[in-house]
Amino acid sequence: MTTEPTTDSGTAATTRQLSATTLAELREIAGRYPEKRSGLLPMLHLVQAAQGKITPEGIEACAEILEISPAEVNGVATFYTMYKRHEVGDYHVGVCTNTLCAVMGGDAILNRLKDHLGVGNDEVAPQRQGDQRSVSLEHVECNAACDYAPVVMVNWEFMDNQTPESAVQMVEALRAGHPVRSTRGPRICTWREAERVLAGFPDGRVDEGPAAGHASLVGLHIARQNDWTAPEPEAPAAIGQDVADDKEGAVADADTARAESETVEESADTPDATEPKESPGD
Repeated sequence: MTTEPTTDSGTAATTRQLSATTLAELREIAGRYPEKRSGLLPMLHLVQAAQGKITPEGIEACAEILEISPAEVNGVATFYTMYKRHEVGDYHVGVCTNTLCAVMGGDAILNRLKDHLGVGNDEVAPQRQGDQRSVSLEHVECNAACDYAPVVMVNWEFMDNQTPESAVQMVEALRAGHPVRSTRGPRICTWREAERVLAGFPDGRVDEGPAAGHASLVGLHIARQNDWTAPEPEAPAAIGQDVADDKEGAVADADTARAESETVEESADTPDATEPKESPGD
């Protein structure tokens, strides 16, 4: 995997200059789309993979390649919470605090991790002597995994059915550098590695772990037991005819409405025939 220049300690160099390799990969992403500005989201992920966060240099590079203004890039980068203007940990832990997860214990998990790590929302925990990796913490909205509530994510990978105790054990394993596997996915990789995958550069681990668990498939099993099936779709020709009929009807309605509107306007502009007209001698 290509990375930015590093210091002797292995951390990213203090310079924020994008490497020639990263610039070439940004152009590659833009070239994937008929309208190259459609590549902005994965390009921003690549900036985070290379630099750990969204930097002014990254914004300028994206704007230049896409031929849009830095303000447009900045508007997108500040709209989505997945793009960070500050460093995050090697492992970014997101605790769902939306309704179901909160009811099932998400708030308790978040509060326990805040106390254990000594941080607030979207902050990086201080590294202790002996820690191999850093951890940051964020409360997040729905992770679309309500059937496994309460859910925690690490670098966007699922950790299902968590408790305050299991969440603490997980972050301690991550800080110690021990391998941790998501409950429905691969071994947890670092933040920068995950961001590179989101930029569209696969890491070869897409098939690791199950794609769906028992809770997600309960409805399917019940349907099969009861021999329930979905209704057959309409034939494509009939659907196409319905669409055509709808369009023709919409055009006819629009024409009628326009004609009625014009008639009303003409009536308003024409003097009322019942009003007496002034004679020349008046």
